[in-house]
This record gives sequence, C-alpha cells and structure tokens, in this order.
Amino acid sequence: MKMIQEFRAFAVRGNVIDLAVGVIIGGAFGKIVDSVVGDVIMPVIAWLIGGKLDFSNLFIVLGKVPENVPMTLDALKKAGVPLFAYGNFLTITLNFVILAFIIFQMVKIINRIKLQDEADAPPPPVPEDIQLLREIRDSLKK
Repeated sequence: MKMIQEFRAFAVRGNVIDLAVGVIIGGAFGKIVDSVVGDVIMPVIAWLIGGKLDFSNLFIVLGKVPENVPMTLDALKKAGVPLFAYGNFLTITLNFVILAFIIFQMVKIINRIKLQDEADAPPPPVPEDIQLLREIRDSLKK
C-alpha cells in the first residue's frame, strides 16, 4: 500500500504532469514541423535546384544481382542482395538539418516575443517592508 501511495505522490507531482503535457504537445508539434519540411520547404528547394530532392533510391550494390531482378532499391532488398543504401541516410540527414534550422528560427522568434513581453510588463510593486525602510532612510538623511 505504501508503494502505491508513493507512486501516486510521484505521478501527481507538478514536474511529471508538465513533462507529460510537454511530450504530448511535442508529438503534435513534431507532426506540424514534419509537414512544414516535407510539404512546404522541400518542394520549394527541389523546385529551386531544378529536380527532385529525394536521395532515398541511391545505393551501391555489394553483391551479385540475380537475373530478372530490376535495379531498384525495393526489388534488390526483396531479393536479398547486399546493398550500401546511402541515399536514405542523405535524405534523412538533409531533412534533419532543415528541421533543426526551422526549430532554431522558431525558438529565436519565441524568445524575442518573451523578452518583449517581459520588457512591456510593469515592474512588480515594492514590498511594504522595503518601502518602510526607504522612508526611514530618507528621514534619517534629512
């Protein structure tokens, strides 16, 4: 029974709840960023460089290819031919670099907004004891 109480105290602690909310929102945010990269940015970059920006079908055959097997990545994998499939790695790496840049820009904008909000906020009221000490100091100076 004590372990259940300890678990309950741990599970309802503020940090755990905040972490759970962060993971859920992070998962949803990840889908949005993936869509921005895959559906908005990558097509524009591909258009700018004049071709398709997908390297996933680049590979080097490391073994013997059986007859009547097309020279495509999927067909060679199904046939069990050893491959050095570097293209998928290049595509994922490029997507990561673009994704990291987008997230960097978003965090930069959010930090700028936070700093602006903090600068616009009125200063907190001076506590009463500090105010009284200031009055005493000013009285003593006179």
